[in-house]
Amino acid sequence: MATWKYEEILINNVPAKAQAPIIVSASRSTDIPAFFADWFFDRLEKGYSAWTNPFNNVKSYVSYSNTRFIVFWSKNPYPLIKYLPILKEKNIKCYVQYTLNDYEDEKLEHVPSLAERIETFKLLVKKLGKGAVIWRFDPLMLTNNISIDDLLSKIKNIGEQLKDYTEKLVFSYADISIYKKVKSNLDKNHISYYEWNDQQMLEFADRLSIMNKELGWNYKIATCAEKIDIDKYGIEHNRCIDSDLITRLAFKDKELMNFMKIEIHKLIPTLFDTPQIPVDAIKLDDTHYFYSSHKKDSGQRELCGCMAAKDIGEYNTCVHLCEYCYANTSKELAKKNYKNHCQNRFTDTITGR
Repeated sequence: MATWKYEEILINNVPAKAQAPIIVSASRSTDIPAFFADWFFDRLEKGYSAWTNPFNNVKSYVSYSNTRFIVFWSKNPYPLIKYLPILKEKNIKCYVQYTLNDYEDEKLEHVPSLAERIETFKLLVKKLGKGAVIWRFDPLMLTNNISIDDLLSKIKNIGEQLKDYTEKLVFSYADISIYKKVKSNLDKNHISYYEWNDQQMLEFADRLSIMNKELGWNYKIATCAEKIDIDKYGIEHNRCIDSDLITRLAFKDKELMNFMKIEIHKLIPTLFDTPQIPVDAIKLDDTHYFYSSHKKDSGQRELCGCMAAKDIGEYNTCVHLCEYCYANTSKELAKKNYKNHCQNRFTDTITGR
């Protein structure tokens, strides 16, 4: 778990203690770009927001005075695009974990059309660069109407359209029984689902890997928090908040590099040849490289590879209202909280309380 600096801020002229993270996650708990972009950038300008701990319901504060990098998570990040110049002005870098599924026919998600979301993906890449927008097909659902063949067909359709627009595809198998919210939501919504077994997982991984090579995508493929061993298919275990990617995108930010304890090395050309970047190093450009020192956040679940970042979202606020949702206890509660947000749009909390 990261030890963030704390600082004193004023709330209605009353001093309060606030975490001041270097790296912010926005957010695993809700879709901030889709529904709360205006709120977030207002809070960024004001310098802080409030956050309620989901385990003990204690409210605390987050200061953005030290923030150097933001990882956004979204199924519809289009509203984020108009705010990107603000990040540039503040010298804050970012990348986007873009969950771009295709469950249109099955109506498992309530999101813009697939065509619109693919266009948004391409717009983001033009603004942020190819490496800064990561395609996620997450979760992979098996139902009466969705087979492994169907999932691969859906991925093929999207993958062909995103070729040359992203470096990476991240997927996860739907883990239903271990997440009470997911199982409850699927049961309440009368979705006939199936749990993945090891044989199905391996079959899917094998066929996806073959597709990636045969179609010339050359995506780096990774799984998110999966225990099954699929390394033999060239599929990695993902790090959604990844210090190596952050370094690639923001290596000129000395403050951020010092925080992550990353040393940037520079090649010094000679009169006779151009030195080569060491084989065990990660290339930044033609003259700079670094060595990975990624450290997993011990506060995350065992199979999560993410580095430490402060998540600022809150559960029970996402109104995509996906039938398999893990972040909402119920659609009704999410809609209630979002309605309250809309009536109190610029309070210090997402929920408007």
